[in-house]
Amino acid sequence: MKQPVQSNTAGRSPDEQPFGLPGLSPNTTQDAVVVVPGIMGSELYDPATDTVLWGIANPGWLGKAWTTRTGLKPLHLTEEEKAGQIGRVKARRLLRTPAWSPFLRGIEPYHELLATVLRSVAHKDAVLPFAYDWRLPVATNAHLLADAARQHLEKWRRHPAHTAARAHRVDEREGRLVFIAHSMGGLLTHAALALGPDRDLAGDTRGVMTLGTPFHGAVMATVILNTGQGAPLPLPHGKLKSLASTMPGVHDLLPRFPCLDEGLNVRRLTPADVADLGGDKDLAVQSQAFHDKLRSHPLPAHRAVVGVSQPTLQSLTLRDGVVVGAEHCFREHTDGELLRDAHGVPRRFSVHGDGTVHKESAARSRTVIPYSLQHGALAQGEAAMEAVTSFLEEDEHLGPEQAASGLGLTVPDFVTLNDTWEIRVTGTDDPAGVICTVAEVEGDFTKRARLYADEDNALTARIQVPDVGLYRVTVEADSPTPLTQLVLVGSYDDED
Repeated sequence: MKQPVQSNTAGRSPDEQPFGLPGLSPNTTQDAVVVVPGIMGSELYDPATDTVLWGIANPGWLGKAWTTRTGLKPLHLTEEEKAGQIGRVKARRLLRTPAWSPFLRGIEPYHELLATVLRSVAHKDAVLPFAYDWRLPVATNAHLLADAARQHLEKWRRHPAHTAARAHRVDEREGRLVFIAHSMGGLLTHAALALGPDRDLAGDTRGVMTLGTPFHGAVMATVILNTGQGAPLPLPHGKLKSLASTMPGVHDLLPRFPCLDEGLNVRRLTPADVADLGGDKDLAVQSQAFHDKLRSHPLPAHRAVVGVSQPTLQSLTLRDGVVVGAEHCFREHTDGELLRDAHGVPRRFSVHGDGTVHKESAARSRTVIPYSLQHGALAQGEAAMEAVTSFLEEDEHLGPEQAASGLGLTVPDFVTLNDTWEIRVTGTDDPAGVICTVAEVEGDFTKRARLYADEDNALTARIQVPDVGLYRVTVEADSPTPLTQLVLVGSYDDED
């Protein structure tokens, strides 16, 4: 029998929480909040057999699921599901009891996160816990999330508690969406806003807070897919590999940064590499295409909570199909070349993380909220919950329209051919949402410059162009008018 979605656990009935009643904070938000869990963070249910497939509050079931031959078989994707015929498995609600998975370790329920959110909203109806079938591709779940978020916002805007709450907020503005997303949930949110069917959804979003989201992937995903390739391991590890190898969702978590250590070279994984380590080449190709489309889209008013100080895999070697993870990463110059020592050996950096996602993958910019927490605890730790509350209760001061970004652009007026020259964007240290291109004024050459935060709270890029001529540098952000500046590229011969 279907059980009700979890409600408030804050010590007060949710129905007693319309805005304006005694005891509520004056900072209560008028926004609609969507809570998106991480991988394995939703209870999965088979309606045909009336059976819970994942998330039973029974430690005995959990042991059988991982140690018996058929324990996880119902979770394996069928051929029909791989072909896009979904619906056999339903996601009923967020995880309500702790679960466990090899390598992913403990998977915490979302009681505390939901309770924290409920304490900051005008009514329980302002909160949508979005459960999803985490076995499926992120792109598939993102479309479902976009539809659900739109319906939730429109329904909330008609709610009497919304009317009462907005009367107490700056400019009495209408409620918008706020997403609180853990782990893979942040990728779903990003894709829903950037690539979903509702092109107005991002404009109706006040902000997104992510908790340990692997925006650039996690080396741990390669270990999961590789389990058992080189040597026998305990049964649960092999069962996870068997399940994960069919799951597009796990392939969406593969690292997309330079992580494959080949001695004097470090490179990104290819679909062929994924097949060699035990994954599915076709799923890897599909995932790469999805992330390529997603990469250039910003997240509205994004704030990232990231785990730090925990030993975390950040790179790997692959020998004869066997993955060996390492707790260090590599970095590139702005021109894409690896940082190397005096002997030409790639330099190693250990930045740690949350035990699953290393810090630089969870941070789309330098503006992050770091906590010394493990991956699962980022959705329930006291400090992280304080950050969630602060984010929810912020307000927007919507005065007269002003220049949205206040960006500045500095480039040289003349450079010589074959020189690498610098573009500097001031007014922000967050490259998300800032697009910089260099185009030949009378020609076909166009190149996107890769902006990186520097130590002066600005963005820089370094670039070369192939020929002499006049080039236009364009910087676009959230202002309707882009910044542009011309650069003349000549040669020493021109000085005569």
